[in-house]
Amino acid sequence: MSLKERSKRFELLAQRDINKETYVEPWPEAGLMVADSPYDPQPSIALEDGHVLEMDGVAAAEFDALDRFIVSHALDLDVAAEAMALPSAEYARMLADINVRRAEIARLIAGCTPAKLTDIMRHLNVLEMMMALAKMRVRRTPANQAHVTNWREHPALLAADAAEAALRGFAEVETTVRVARFAPFNALAILVGTQTGRGGVLTQCSVEEALGLRLAMKGLTSYAETLSVYGTEMTFVDGDDTPWSKAFLASAYASRGVKIRFTSGTGSEALMGRAEQKSMLYLEARCLLVVKGAGSQGVQNGSISCIALPEALPGGVRAVLAENLLASMLGLEVAAGNDALASHSSIRKTAKLMLQFIPGADFIFSGYSAIPKRDNLFGGGNFDAEDFDDYNVLQRDMQIDGGVRPISEDEALAIRLKSARAIQAVYREMDLPAITDEEVEAAVVAHSSDDMPERDIVPDLEAADAFMAGDGDFLTVIRALQTSGFSAVADNILEMGRQRIAADYLQPSAIFDADFKVLSGINDGNDYAGPGSGYRLEGARWAEIADIPQAKSPEGFVEPHAGEPLSRLVEIGPAAKGSQREVVLALGPAFGRALSKTIGGLEQEAVLQAILTGIAGEGLVARIVRVYHSSDCAAIGYVGARLSGSGIGIGLQSRGTAVIHQKDLAPLNNLELFPQSPSLTLATYEDIGRNAARYALGLATVPVAVKIDNGARLRLIVKTALLHRRETDEVDPARPPQELRYDWEPL
Repeated sequence: MSLKERSKRFELLAQRDINKETYVEPWPEAGLMVADSPYDPQPSIALEDGHVLEMDGVAAAEFDALDRFIVSHALDLDVAAEAMALPSAEYARMLADINVRRAEIARLIAGCTPAKLTDIMRHLNVLEMMMALAKMRVRRTPANQAHVTNWREHPALLAADAAEAALRGFAEVETTVRVARFAPFNALAILVGTQTGRGGVLTQCSVEEALGLRLAMKGLTSYAETLSVYGTEMTFVDGDDTPWSKAFLASAYASRGVKIRFTSGTGSEALMGRAEQKSMLYLEARCLLVVKGAGSQGVQNGSISCIALPEALPGGVRAVLAENLLASMLGLEVAAGNDALASHSSIRKTAKLMLQFIPGADFIFSGYSAIPKRDNLFGGGNFDAEDFDDYNVLQRDMQIDGGVRPISEDEALAIRLKSARAIQAVYREMDLPAITDEEVEAAVVAHSSDDMPERDIVPDLEAADAFMAGDGDFLTVIRALQTSGFSAVADNILEMGRQRIAADYLQPSAIFDADFKVLSGINDGNDYAGPGSGYRLEGARWAEIADIPQAKSPEGFVEPHAGEPLSRLVEIGPAAKGSQREVVLALGPAFGRALSKTIGGLEQEAVLQAILTGIAGEGLVARIVRVYHSSDCAAIGYVGARLSGSGIGIGLQSRGTAVIHQKDLAPLNNLELFPQSPSLTLATYEDIGRNAARYALGLATVPVAVKIDNGARLRLIVKTALLHRRETDEVDPARPPQELRYDWEPL
C-alpha cells in the first residue's frame, strides 16, 4: 500500500470544527506565552518606614506608572511583609482547602505584589482553581449578564430582546452601537425593555467613556464596564490614558450613582505589541491591582475579546480561569468572560464555560448573547439566543444556578409585545420618529434584525443628536410611559433612579432581586466553606430551573401508546408444550391489553400480523402465547422457545423489542436480538417471522439486518423506561403462560 494515500479518518478530522481554530507555539519575547514566561519577575518586596524601596525586582527609582500606582493605591503595606513571606505553595493550599476561610486569604492577598499573585497560580491546577473560585467569589448568589444589540439598531427589536432577557433572569443587560450616534436611543430601548421584563435589571451602553458618562447622567444607564486597563505603561499611553485618569473617571461615574467595573483580560498587551516580554497572566495581575487601586467595584475579565489569542497557546483556558480567580482573591466582583466567541467547536467552548459555570462567578458571562451571533455588535457571542435551551438544560442537569430561568413561548411573546408597545409609546410621546404597528408586530416574533422591516435611520440619528443636546432624560421617559398607560414600567424606571440616589447598588458585586432588594458582597457575601455551605440551588429557585417547558409528565409519554385491547386476541387457557414443527410467538403481559402501539408508533396488531405472515410464508404454523410472569424480552422469548414443538420461539415486548430464541440456549443467549425497536418496520417484523420459521425448519438463515440508530437512546430512553414500567405493571408472577386465539388473514 502506498503511504501517499491520505488516511480517511485524518481527512475527516481535518474538517472538524476544532481544526478551524488557530494554534501557535509560545514566543515569550513577543508576549505569546500565557504564564511562566522566563522574563516574568520573581516575587519580592523591600520596605522601610512604610515605604516600598523595591517590588518584584524593580527598584523604586525605576518604577513605571503602573508600579507607582500599585504601590500607592493597591497594596496593603501593613500586611505586605507577612504576605510576601508566606510561600506561594502555601497560598495555593489555602485556596483549595475548604477549612481556610475566604477572609483569611483575602487579608493576606491584599499585600501581594503582581509577581506573587502570578506565582501562586503556578501551583494550582484547573480543578483546584475551580474550588478556589467557588470560595473566593465576592457575592454568594450567582448571576448573569446579557448582550442585547442588533445590526439594524432597531429600537422595537432592542426593547423586545431586552425584555425577554430580563424575563429569562439576566441581572444586567449591555448594549453597544454600530453607529456611535445611536447610543442614546439604544440605551433608551434596553432601559424600557428591561424594566418591562423585570424591574431592577441594570443596563449599560458600551461606548466611548465620555459619551458613556453622559448617557449615565441622563439616567439611561445604571452601570459601566468599558474602562479598559492594561498591564504595561506603553499600552496605557497608546490608549491616551493612565491609571490615575481611569481612577478619576471611575469616581465620576460613581459620583453620579453609576456602578462601575473595569475591563481587562489576558492577551491585550500582546495583541497591541506592548507585552514587554512578560506573560499574559503576569500582566493581568498588574491590571487587577490597578483596578483595585482605582477603587473599582469589580472587573470584567476572562480575556474578553482577546480570547482567541490565549486559546491559541498551551494552557490558555487555564490562564483565563486563573485571572478570574485572581480578581476574586482581590475582592473584585468578577464578570468572568465567556462572552466573545471562543471556539468553533461546541465541545471546546462548553468545556471552557464549565470552569466558571460549575464554581460560579458573580457574572458567569460578561455578556451572554441574548440575540443571534449575526446581530451581536460585540463580535459574536460564545453562547447566544439559539443556545437558550441548551443552557437551561445544563443548569437542570447539574443543579447549578447559572443565572437564567426557562420561559415558555407564550411568556416570551407576551413580554415582547408589551415592551415593543412601550418603546413605541415613548417614541410617540417624546415626538421621536414613529415606530409603526408593523415594526412592533415584527419585533414580537423576530429572531434577528433580518426579520425586521427597513427603517429610515437618518431621522433617528437626527433625533438622537437633538436628544443628547437637549434637556431630556429618564424623567422624560417616565412621563411618556405614564401618559401612555405603562405605569408599571414607569414605576420601575423611577425606582432605578431612586436606587441611584440610595447608591447601595454601588457596593461590590451588587445586583437587584425581583423586589429591588440589593444583593451584594456586603449583604450577600460568599460564605462557601466546603460541603453544605455557601450558595445552594434549592427550594423555589431549583424548582424554577428544573421546570423547563420541554419536560413532559410521565403519563404524556405512555398515553399515545395505550388504546383499546385487541378484541380478536382471546385467551383460551394455559399454554402447553407443542409437539408439532411450529414457531411460538410469545407476547409480553401488556401486549394488546394495556398498550396498543410500539415505541416506534406501529399498531401492535399490524406487528402481530406481519410476524405471522412471515412464519406462514415459510409454510409453518404459529402459536401465540402470553407470558405473565416476566416483562423481560429474553425471558419472554425463552418461554416461547421451550413451549414450541420445534424449540424455536419469538419473544415480543409491547414496545416492540423482539428476540428469536432457541430452547437449548441459555436464557440470556439467543439466535437473533432486535433491541432497536424504534427502527423496526412492518417489513422487518415479517422478516423476523420468516427467519424464525427457517430456524425451525433447519434451513440456512441470514440474520435480519436492522440499521443502528445511535440517537435513538437519547430520544427515547425515557419513553422506553415508562413503557417498560407499564408492561411490568401487568406482570403476574403466579400466572402461567396463556394460549391465545387470533383470527387473522396473511398480509
